[in-house]
Amino acid sequence: MFQYIQQWYRNKFSDPNAVTLFLLLVVSVLLIVFFGGILAPILAAIALAYLLDWPVNRLIDAGVGRLPATIIVMSFTVCIATLCLLTLVPVVWQQSTTLIREMPDMLANLQVWLHKLPELFPSVIDEAQITELMQTVKRRVVGLGEQLLTSSLTSLVNVMAMLVYLIVVPLLVFFMLKDRDVLLAHVSRVLPTNRRLITQVGQEMNLQIMNYIRGKAIEVIVVAVTSFAVFFAFDLRYTTLLSILVGLSVLIPYIGAVVVTIPVALVALFQFGATGPFVYVMIGYLIIQALDGNVLVPLLFSEAVSLNPVYIIAAVLVFGGIWGFWGVFFAIPLASLVKAVITAWSSRDALFQHDEVQ
Repeated sequence: MFQYIQQWYRNKFSDPNAVTLFLLLVVSVLLIVFFGGILAPILAAIALAYLLDWPVNRLIDAGVGRLPATIIVMSFTVCIATLCLLTLVPVVWQQSTTLIREMPDMLANLQVWLHKLPELFPSVIDEAQITELMQTVKRRVVGLGEQLLTSSLTSLVNVMAMLVYLIVVPLLVFFMLKDRDVLLAHVSRVLPTNRRLITQVGQEMNLQIMNYIRGKAIEVIVVAVTSFAVFFAFDLRYTTLLSILVGLSVLIPYIGAVVVTIPVALVALFQFGATGPFVYVMIGYLIIQALDGNVLVPLLFSEAVSLNPVYIIAAVLVFGGIWGFWGVFFAIPLASLVKAVITAWSSRDALFQHDEVQ
């Protein structure tokens, strides 16, 4: 057994490039695990810099200098973000508080509707199951309300920190875009000389992350706007809040779509009852989800590494459990990173074996 481990270690780490890649991954993981909270503004700035680098490069290709291009893109982005804060946030806050206030009535109506199921399906559902289900739902809702209250109090305490982030993050993004080449040169000087595998993985992941962040931003906007149009057409209550939730749900592959279906179905059922409009709203919502998964995602992420849904869900659970929101958001790029590292290591092993044969 020991000889087997020794042989495996010799095969995997005899190349200095492999050792360098392994050490870089270990240091990166430890930094994020232990200093993730401190590094959160930097991570957010990096994500936004990846998103805005594409329009900056398009302006540079059109003959605009990097500094003027960065100023134009940042000014436009800040204007759009300010407009969204002034228009969407008050509406979403009002609809959220109203929805929370009406949630007990929704649950009561849901309970009345569920108690009719044993009469329709006596051999499948009984009253005890319905009672247990409603008690579980009520406990979940109460727990969610307590969490929202706690987070609201916490956010009031940390409002100054949020204001600092609102200033620091745009500044970081601006300088990351303006001095991109200089910053990359500094990183290159810090890295060790034995970095062939790091360069191979870095080039692949740079393209992956850039395409992923840009694609996710477009997907969120398209899904949210389409959902708003459908919900508004049926005069569904809380249209703005629900459409934003549906748009943000795409950040969590598969799981987000399942979770956000619950509030959409509850609101539609509370407003329309088990009637035709409820069915039409749910059909429209399911069509949006189907078009998103089968048309929009393949179109936006055609250049991304194809990953099996099992790997994607596992990545969401694992990285989300480790790093919270950022782990969920970057679950697919992180899974792609694991795949890129395995590919680079496999190519190194193949090259190493080829050299031994010669």
